[in-house]
Amino acid sequence: MLSKEKMYKRKSKILIVAAHPDDEVLGCGGTIARLSNEGHDVFIAILGEGIASRHDNKKDIDAKSIKKLHNQSKNVSEKLGAKKLFMYSLPDNQFDTVPFLEIVKIIEKLIDETNPSTIYTHFSGDLNIDHQITNRAVITASRPIEETLIKEIFTFEVPSSTDWSFGQTNKYFNPSRYIDIFETLDVMLDSMSLYENEIKPFPHPRSIKALKALAQYRGSIVGLKAAECFEVVRQII
Repeated sequence: MLSKEKMYKRKSKILIVAAHPDDEVLGCGGTIARLSNEGHDVFIAILGEGIASRHDNKKDIDAKSIKKLHNQSKNVSEKLGAKKLFMYSLPDNQFDTVPFLEIVKIIEKLIDETNPSTIYTHFSGDLNIDHQITNRAVITASRPIEETLIKEIFTFEVPSSTDWSFGQTNKYFNPSRYIDIFETLDVMLDSMSLYENEIKPFPHPRSIKALKALAQYRGSIVGLKAAECFEVVRQII
């Protein structure tokens, strides 16, 4: 019988479901890079177009700006070593205007196409409504019917959303799984820098300085130099 350590070293298919461009890096960029380096097939799905909420009028939305942002997502995906990037165009910060079943169907199709054993997605208590709906849609689409291949579901924190809810939207983020990202921390930070308009000056939580400090703090909790942490929704071994 294989030990647990050897089981985890087997090649796995892993799906990251993020609401917006940059959430995949903020939530688990170091983990994606590490898993990719270890030979796992990592698929990234970004559900929202990521820019419409910045404009009062839809006519002001520049198609070139959306294309530029999505090209940045492609560059980030390549830098992190993901096997494939899936991009959709759900309205930014307006997932609640889309029929919930439609979002669930998108994720069900993703699961059918990628056959993941593990999914990483948003924490249910985030301030951002799109994050909350993404979480619920992932949980719904990956419900544990007998035929499912999904053994693990983990939720990640997103600086300026998980922290800014202050536990008022649902509950406080309470991680119990930590992944060492010391060797991929720089890749994560460099990837985030590719999102030119998403990086903010310190002390914003999405500044490079704050992101590095968060990784170091999360690592220090468990005796590591840098880590990303997750809540466990489901884990079957």
